[in-house]
Amino acid sequence: MTSKDRAFLRSLATNIDPIFQIGKSGLSDNLIKQVDDALEARELIKITVLETSPEDAKSLSIELANETNSTVVQVMGRKITLYRMNKKESKINVIV
Repeated sequence: MTSKDRAFLRSLATNIDPIFQIGKSGLSDNLIKQVDDALEARELIKITVLETSPEDAKSLSIELANETNSTVVQVMGRKITLYRMNKKESKINVIV
């Protein structure tokens, strides 16, 4: 992914709200499945990492990206933005 692609995705992400929160239980199989389903439906999602989380946002973003086969667009503070292109009908045209 080029820096222009990443900048474009960051600009799109400014208008969306986080749809998941990672708290004291950290990453569970259920959360990973829900994130995977959300990426399939939306392509671009935001996740909030709560202060009670056992890990920091950066390490969680890498782990989530690996588990869901997605790309980390950005980690800003406690917010993670992930992107994965929908194979059937992509709404966002970015080359990964």
